[in-house]
Amino acid sequence: MRIAAGVEYLGSAYCGWQRLGHAPSVQACVEAALTRVAAEPVSVVCAGRTDTGVHAAGQVIHFDTAAERPEHGWLMGSNVHLPDDIALRWVKVLPDEAFHARFSARHRRYRYVILNRQGRPALLNQRAAWYRHALDVGRMQEAAQVLLGEHDFSSFRAAGCQARHAVRDIQALHISRDGDFIYLDIVANAFLHHMVRNITGSLLVVGKGEQPVAWIAELLAVRDRTLAGPTAPAAGLYFVHVDYPLEHGLPADYRLPQFAL
Repeated sequence: MRIAAGVEYLGSAYCGWQRLGHAPSVQACVEAALTRVAAEPVSVVCAGRTDTGVHAAGQVIHFDTAAERPEHGWLMGSNVHLPDDIALRWVKVLPDEAFHARFSARHRRYRYVILNRQGRPALLNQRAAWYRHALDVGRMQEAAQVLLGEHDFSSFRAAGCQARHAVRDIQALHISRDGDFIYLDIVANAFLHHMVRNITGSLLVVGKGEQPVAWIAELLAVRDRTLAGPTAPAAGLYFVHVDYPLEHGLPADYRLPQFAL
C-alpha cells in the first residue's frame, strides 16, 4: 500500500533532506523511524529536497509498504522514534498508487524569514536570517515583480545545480514587514537549487540601496549567476507547503512560520 505523510523539521543539525553516508540527514531519520514501525525497510520519496540548515513546516513524503497499521499508529509510533527536531504532522493511507509526493505536486511554497534589527538574535539563532542594515521592503517588492511568471532563472541557480534547464514559473512573490521581521513568500511550480536563497540575496542588495530596482530585471535577462547577489543564509528558509489536486484527499492546512518579539 502507498502512504503519504506530512513532515516538519528544523534543519540546523542536518546536512539537508537527502540521505548521505557522511552526515546526518532528515531523510535517514524519517526512514529509520518508519522502518521501526513497519518492521521492514522503508524508503521515502519527498516533495522537495531541502539543503543543509533549511527548515520545513510542510514537507510531504510517500512510501510503499506491506505493513498494515492505522494512520494514528504510523503517526504516533514514528514520532516516538524521531528526534525532537523532526516530526510527522499527519499520515494518510492512500487507496492506490496514483499519488506521488514529487510528481503529483502542482506548486510549492517557501517562506524566507529575516530579522532586521541592530542586535543579533539568541532565541531565533539558526531559525531566522539576521540583517542589521536598514532594508527598504517597498524597493524589494517593486524589484521582485519582474520575477513573476515563467522565465529562465539561470542567474539565480546554484553553480552545481543539476536541473536540465533553468525555466521555472513563479506564481506569487510577496515581501512584507511585521515589526523587525521581513517575510518573503514565494510560490512556484518548482525551484532550482538555491533559487529562493539567491533571489533573496539579490533582493537584499536592492533593499539596502546598493543597486537600483531595475537591477533584478537586468539579472534575469543576463542569465549569469556570477553577476547576482550573494546566496542568503539557509537559516531563514522554510519549505512551508505543497499543493496537490484535491482528488488525493490530503490535508490542506499549512502553517507559515511567523515570529514576534
